Amino acid sequence: MSVASPLRDRLELENGRIALGGVQALVRLLLDQKRADAARGWTTAGFVSGYRGSPLGGLDQQLFRNEKLLGAHDIKFIPGVNEELAATAVYGSQLAQQLPDPRFEGVFGLWYGKAPGVDRSLDAFKHANWLGTAERGGVLVVAGDDPSCKSSTLPSATEGALADSFMPVLVPASVADVLRLGRYGFEMSRFSGAWVGFKAVTDVCDAHEVVDVTPVPVPVIPEFTWRNRPWKPTRKPGIDIKTTVAMEPEVLEGRLAAAAAFARANGLNVVEGARGEARIGLVAAGRTYLELREALDRLGLDDAALERRGVRLLRLAMIHPLDRDEIRGFAAGLREIVVVEEKRAFVETQIRDLLYDLPERPAVLGKRGPDGAPLVPADGGLDADRITKALARLLADRIGEEHIDLGHPALARRKPQINLLAPARTPYFCSGCPHNRSTNVPEDSLAAGGIGCHIMSVFMDRSLGTTQMGGEGVMWVGAEPFSGTTHMFQNIGDGTFFHSGTLAVRQAVAAGTNITYKLLYNNAVAMTGGQDADGGADPVTVTRMLHAEGVAKIVVVADDPAKYPRGTAWAPGVTVRHRDEMDAVQRELREIPGVTVILYDQACAAETRRKRKRGQAPDPATRVVINEAVCEGCGDCGVKSNCLSVEPVETEFGRKTQINQTSCNKDYSCVDGDCPSFLTVIPGEKKKARAAGLPAMTELGEIDAVPASGNVLLVGIGGTGVVTVNQVLATAALLDGRYARSLDQTGLSQKAGAVVSHLRVGPDDRDRPGLIGAGEADAYLVFDALAATSEVNLRRCSAERTAAVVSTSEVPTGKMVVDVTEKLPPSAALIRQIAGRTRGERLVAFDALALSERWFGSGTPANFVIVGAAYQACCRCRPRRSRRPSRSTASRSTRT
Repeated sequence: MSVASPLRDRLELENGRIALGGVQALVRLLLDQKRADAARGWTTAGFVSGYRGSPLGGLDQQLFRNEKLLGAHDIKFIPGVNEELAATAVYGSQLAQQLPDPRFEGVFGLWYGKAPGVDRSLDAFKHANWLGTAERGGVLVVAGDDPSCKSSTLPSATEGALADSFMPVLVPASVADVLRLGRYGFEMSRFSGAWVGFKAVTDVCDAHEVVDVTPVPVPVIPEFTWRNRPWKPTRKPGIDIKTTVAMEPEVLEGRLAAAAAFARANGLNVVEGARGEARIGLVAAGRTYLELREALDRLGLDDAALERRGVRLLRLAMIHPLDRDEIRGFAAGLREIVVVEEKRAFVETQIRDLLYDLPERPAVLGKRGPDGAPLVPADGGLDADRITKALARLLADRIGEEHIDLGHPALARRKPQINLLAPARTPYFCSGCPHNRSTNVPEDSLAAGGIGCHIMSVFMDRSLGTTQMGGEGVMWVGAEPFSGTTHMFQNIGDGTFFHSGTLAVRQAVAAGTNITYKLLYNNAVAMTGGQDADGGADPVTVTRMLHAEGVAKIVVVADDPAKYPRGTAWAPGVTVRHRDEMDAVQRELREIPGVTVILYDQACAAETRRKRKRGQAPDPATRVVINEAVCEGCGDCGVKSNCLSVEPVETEFGRKTQINQTSCNKDYSCVDGDCPSFLTVIPGEKKKARAAGLPAMTELGEIDAVPASGNVLLVGIGGTGVVTVNQVLATAALLDGRYARSLDQTGLSQKAGAVVSHLRVGPDDRDRPGLIGAGEADAYLVFDALAATSEVNLRRCSAERTAAVVSTSEVPTGKMVVDVTEKLPPSAALIRQIAGRTRGERLVAFDALALSERWFGSGTPANFVIVGAAYQACCRCRPRRSRRPSRSTASRSTRT
């Protein structure tokens, strides 16, 4: 097996081993489909449209980045202005072959969007799916689900919505499964004539894995008959009402039955565990199945034990529709079936329906156990820890407690650890972010949040909750008539405005509502990667759009009004004011009846920083510094700027303030206060760090024995490169000939909140999840001690197993910037907490930021300094056995 070396091989290598992310796998899937069609002598093309949103937030960036490669394979990407319109465009791709003068024999289409986008697109899905797919086309509907609500306003599960749109639904379990199951999804769509749902959860999309890639075999086409005729789906370029009604039986029954036959013929659903006599059956799908297998391993139920104890497993790749014969064959001889699935009972209900009329049938359990009490949790996500807790007692009662290992840390009862005084590492606006100013409101005014970065204003008590995307301000339409409050401000971003927010403004105008929209024009969809807003327009055009909608008054507030010369073609009545006048502008507009708009024009700070580094934007030479001897530590500069780079620092004279020059984005809002401690300087030429200050490589030594496998948990702060470190380590595992599964848990935390990454490395491709469970971490790389002391992270460590390398650097939280009474716990106290839950005598702690500044002149490489320290510490360590190894961890107790 060859190993990929260039990074581009992850998309182009047809046979070999590559490192690939879940979102990147979707790009490769398109290329694999084209290559497979070409191998059959078919001339096909591909079409992709959708709308960004976590966990699929970076897909459009990957598609644009590989535009030339995709174009060479006749794959076209056109992002949608919103999800519904994107679905309609994909619908059109299936018409191409049926219209005059087609260029290709068929076009395979891919739609993508997160769960709210699925909800928004249901009408388009139903119409398009009713039409059907081209014979050599096919459509895959990739729905990004966020069951734990890490980057959404609501927890989500889309399988019900996809099923209600008459789609078969596939669920990939891993990055490798995205490639394999995605190919079968396109082929299923072609055979059945139906659009195929593809449920992609966060823990698959955010995973990064080393996988072996080989072409998927040509699928088996079953000999399927429907209504006593060989199956042939109806494919129509357009339908009238009469044809619509005539097609209903095929759409609701025939196509789904054909999809089930295709899945059965190609072995998509697999029975594992006890093949012979069995008493209990466990059913799960996708990533949840991998978590189930991990839970069973912990309980001592490996493949051999499952066979001996009569436990049969059904691994589902297609969760709708379920195949009647497959389910009844699996259930034969069982006394009970337990369905392990996230959220509501979906598979469980189908199984119960399919078995109901059998004279002898097993009990079907899932959300509730045999006594009617809750069994498998319906809230949040399902990881191996939660599944272990849910099933341990039930399995012990069924197959004997002596055959179950009940000693795993996931089953240990811990006293709740609550520290109401400890500060939290919550997401926050970036340094210099325009939201720092734009989301402020005058006293006695209310504001509502918006989708995207605006949502973080809720954490700062600057705004109330929010609505769905595109509903901004419309809740006030319904509340105002019944409220003594006479006016409200509504935050909304330019990306949301172009997506669907224009309709919200129109509704508010139509209702005559007293509301001021604060429309931030930052020219970037910052939460998902800084993309341009699809269907966007420049500020001048936006004012004309708003004027045409009937907005009473529009004021442009800008960080640099001078960029708009006299004669700029604004809409009638528009005035341009400096951002320093923002408070006055808000007070004026809240007195004007009807709908008013403040168009706040300032570029995204994160994108500006990137452009400066690439030479695409001017980089101001002026820097702000604070004379700590003059500073009184009052915190006014933090209140004025709300900027994370305005950091409190403890000195022998008490709390002072300093500017973090590494993270500063040169917004200069901090100088707005009348403070004599502030200086603006233009520094001279920067001196390079001297090599003499770096440790000699010979001091690092060599590792005596490399462990065969290991689990590494990384905890740090969003935006500092935690995910980068994880992917570098996973790629290093690839180059070292090993397999790796990594998972990055970010969500909103990418903006200065706590970020957790998991990395599992081993010599073989073990079909298990990337998430590290309770007590399973071998190494704890702590880039931020505050985030590392949260219970959800510490419980993954073990005092008998986990070696920790900890940065003692004190990085203030967002709240500390604006509240002088908020303080970090003493570093020593945080270290003690970590040491108490890890192998304390093996803990290495030092100030990584200080060393990084000393060696490199910047704090940016600090996380890699921790990685280097972990390597150095490993050079001197010796494997050690756990003092009390449990059956589930004994084979791994020699890890370092």
